[in-house]
Amino acid sequence: MGYKEEFCEIFRSQIARPGSEKLLTWMEGTDFFTAPASTRFHGACAEGLVMHSLNVYHALMEQLEEGDSPESFAICALLHDLCKANYYKPGFRNVKNEAGQWERVPTFTVEDAFPYGHGEKSVFLIERFMKLKTAEAVAIRWHMGGFDDAAKGGCFAISQAYDAYPIAVKLHMADLKATYLMEKGTGRH
Repeated sequence: MGYKEEFCEIFRSQIARPGSEKLLTWMEGTDFFTAPASTRFHGACAEGLVMHSLNVYHALMEQLEEGDSPESFAICALLHDLCKANYYKPGFRNVKNEAGQWERVPTFTVEDAFPYGHGEKSVFLIERFMKLKTAEAVAIRWHMGGFDDAAKGGCFAISQAYDAYPIAVKLHMADLKATYLMEKGTGRH
């Protein structure tokens, strides 16, 4: 089973919220299922974004405890990086190979037509189709943790979010696990 098929199967089996099918239909009209997860750090390849979303889902589900909502976990994990749909532009660049010869290799560059932020853009896009619970919106908004520009600037809201919403902490940890452990070697450095 390919990444897209696995994603859609999990999405449809775990997310029953009104508007979810319209959201999935919209996603299929974007490059979400073919886009990279980044330009060089992790999942810097075709289908890297959907691969990363699935890895975050599996890592987050390992943290599921009694009282946690499997639907909320699926929403947060599968959609946390929705902001990256229609975000990357494929292209080429020249690099030296091991023999010292220049060769043309595929690459991706950022072309953000809707510069709204990272987590907050994902929340905005999701809520165009289906309503998020407060904990889900907060978790998606702050999934980048200390890598978020607001946190780098000294914003204390992230600490308050993590104190109030355990799913936010769990999503950030799952994102870290997927990025640095599960996807090691899938980037270009």
